[in-house]
Amino acid sequence: MKQSLWLSDQQPISAPSVQQSITCDICIVGGGINGVYSAYLLAKQGFSVVLIEGLSHFANGTTAYSTGKLTTQHELIYSKLSLEDGLLYYKANRQAIEQVIEQNPASFSRATSFLYSTTQQGKEQLTEEARRYEQLGIPHIATKDTELSLSIELALGIKDEAQINPVAFTNHFASLARKHGAELYLNTRITRIDLKKRHLLTSSAHSIHYKKLILCTHYPIEAIKNLTMLKLQVSRSYLTATKCNELLEGQYLSIDTPGRTIRTASIDGNPYFLYGGYSHIVGTHSEVNYYESLQQEVQTLFELPAPSFCWDAQDMMTFDQIPFIGQVNHTDDSLYIATGFNKWGLSSSLVAGQLFCDLFKGIKNPASDLFSPSRSNFGKALYFMLQNGSFIGKEFIKGYLTRRDAPRCTHLGCKTKWNENDETWDCPCHGSRYNKEGQVIEGPAVYPLDIKKSGHST
Repeated sequence: MKQSLWLSDQQPISAPSVQQSITCDICIVGGGINGVYSAYLLAKQGFSVVLIEGLSHFANGTTAYSTGKLTTQHELIYSKLSLEDGLLYYKANRQAIEQVIEQNPASFSRATSFLYSTTQQGKEQLTEEARRYEQLGIPHIATKDTELSLSIELALGIKDEAQINPVAFTNHFASLARKHGAELYLNTRITRIDLKKRHLLTSSAHSIHYKKLILCTHYPIEAIKNLTMLKLQVSRSYLTATKCNELLEGQYLSIDTPGRTIRTASIDGNPYFLYGGYSHIVGTHSEVNYYESLQQEVQTLFELPAPSFCWDAQDMMTFDQIPFIGQVNHTDDSLYIATGFNKWGLSSSLVAGQLFCDLFKGIKNPASDLFSPSRSNFGKALYFMLQNGSFIGKEFIKGYLTRRDAPRCTHLGCKTKWNENDETWDCPCHGSRYNKEGQVIEGPAVYPLDIKKSGHST
């Protein structure tokens, strides 16, 4: 069935919707691991924190559709960064992971993370990445022998990494955040932000007044004001889970094209084999049944039964593969974002929480400039903005020419596309998704589609 494995055994935490106007030090919008972990750290430091989530449960958005890998090994990131930036990036992720483990989070377990390749070209890339590991002092192993039944040219591993059930993990920290005084709200959508007056307006017409606002909404609500939307690209990839006989000791990611991700997990005492891959810009290739291709590979390559679960993940991609975490504009110390996690949202969310905590305590974090949304790298940023902006403009016009009867996305008016495989209306411009009844299941949109007006009522 098309459902995330992580949602099959969830024990959700209840929380009310906003029923009155609220005033707080810090308002966080977004109830995935990104927002929840930041809420926990900040409440622990004594700030009055209010967290707002539009869905009915925490971690039921992007977090629930991740692989559950908690690792510092983010594809071939280190050979692409300077030595200085690479060391900052590694230390920020390693320290964040080790710090969170001290709280004994639910569903956590240790695992060796591997990047692997079955091609000579991939072997050369991994060899180059291993050289950078050596320069940075990252402990690692290089081998051809793994527990996978694949002909591997080289596997590059980092021991003592982690894997989690991301929903259980997030709920654990939601409980801790509440214990430290954070106010948590569900079923509350934000419809407007007044940056000058520093308040939010909810869909129920209640106001939330804040001193600091952190947008942990995957795609920032305020993106259009600072052209962040042209610096972010929305990518979709696919995952499956099938029952297996035993758990793997490691977790794996192929650097070949198309890439593949592999790990195992225990749900209700049953071992599951997670296998995923493929990646494309949201709104393109929706007609291709990637689930079917992954299912065939699971059955032929690993001799396992057809998957019991399948789901897709949406990820925000930045121009330089470094997330945007911090103050959006240096002239406004009230607005902050954490997004653009480039498929590594779990560890990046932990980094974000620590960066925000240090920032609001007045501590200079060594990695703050590396992750800053306003960091200077204008050449690459401009190229990415022009390229991505061209795609958005093309899709906007194309939608009105070829999909005239399709519902209009309530975000910025692009024509949606029907995704037959997932039975969703997808916006190719900025990644909003709606179910077949038109209800929002992924932002930045906050209002439902007008299905009846478009003639697609169910």
